[in-house]
Amino acid sequence: MTRTEYPWLLPSSMADPELPGDRGGRARRTVRDWAVDLTAFLCAAGLGMAALSTIDADPTTDDVFVLVDSLVGAAACCALWVRRRWPVGLAVALTVLSLVEPVAAGAWLVSLFSVAVHRPFRPVALIGAAALVTVPVQPYLRPDPTTSFLASTVVGALLVLLVLSWGMVVRSRRQLVVTLRERAVRAETEAALRAEQAQRLAREAIAREMHDVLAHRLTLLSVHAGALEFRPDAPPAEVARAAGVIRDSAHEALQDLRQIIGVLRGPGDSDGGGDRPQPTLATLDALVAESRLAGMRVTLDNRIADPAAAPAAAGRTVYRIAQESLTNARKHAPGAEVTLTVDGGPGRGITVEIRNPAPVEPFERVPGSGQGLIGLTERATLAGGRLDHGPEPDGGFGVRAWLPWSP
Repeated sequence: MTRTEYPWLLPSSMADPELPGDRGGRARRTVRDWAVDLTAFLCAAGLGMAALSTIDADPTTDDVFVLVDSLVGAAACCALWVRRRWPVGLAVALTVLSLVEPVAAGAWLVSLFSVAVHRPFRPVALIGAAALVTVPVQPYLRPDPTTSFLASTVVGALLVLLVLSWGMVVRSRRQLVVTLRERAVRAETEAALRAEQAQRLAREAIAREMHDVLAHRLTLLSVHAGALEFRPDAPPAEVARAAGVIRDSAHEALQDLRQIIGVLRGPGDSDGGGDRPQPTLATLDALVAESRLAGMRVTLDNRIADPAAAPAAAGRTVYRIAQESLTNARKHAPGAEVTLTVDGGPGRGITVEIRNPAPVEPFERVPGSGQGLIGLTERATLAGGRLDHGPEPDGGFGVRAWLPWSP
């Protein structure tokens, strides 16, 4: 037999760690522990003194037996101070001692109560059965002249059942409190995780929105500022046009930035709630016109008869895909003609395809991180669609996406 096979033989702090009242012998007792232990000691001592007075009142009892009973009863009461560490061993020892020593009955009952509080049902049932078996032995060996054998046996059995039941009720209550506390801690932890996840998703949505909106404007600024830098001898009309585009793009970027910051300050969904107007499939023409004004060659083939009838979420996603693709084409293939094709309808979904050939002239490459295409893929997936992108056989680049359109 090993202690791992019978864990209820271990100290309380090792066998039943889920109950806060179980502490090892070296653990420091709290004020409540001292109060409970002192109360148990006094109750056991009171019952022992009552039994001792009954024995002393019997004229047939020798004084030597009274002295031995007093010493044994005092030792049994003092042994209760280790009941938290060794409840099972103490209960077994006092059960054997109570066979011949009625003065130890109080300490014995307290030890049974400790076992019921600090141990599960199986050891409690075994020790309780042994205690009930020994109840009639003590009045048979040392009968009380003032009480019948039957009355002593019945009272002893009732007391054993009472303290065991009381101890199991206390244990059940402690386990309930521990369970409720663990549930509360788990609920708080889950709530914190949900709040952290919601905050992370909100930050990702805002970052994606800022990238989609501002990258387009800032790329226009970069392209036209670079043109002014490398062509200082350009005609005044062309310089004025480029300066106007730079001014308008900077103004639009500031407006978009103010709108996004307004989402942070007020309530709204991840797509930018509130009063901020959202792009749709119907505003795709304005995006193409803006790109053409910036000097890009863009061919739009919109085969959808009524773009305004498209779902708002799908139309907004198509707009963002086209905006990011045009921005990338302007940065990585300046001067190349971009073809933008949109097709679809209810039940068929919306298909958008953006292609550009390889750049024909050397150019100063604008740095990019590739996060825009990753964001587009995430947008399409969240909208229930899919997006593919990659180089074309002719050296160009293509972006293809499909988004659902419910009939």
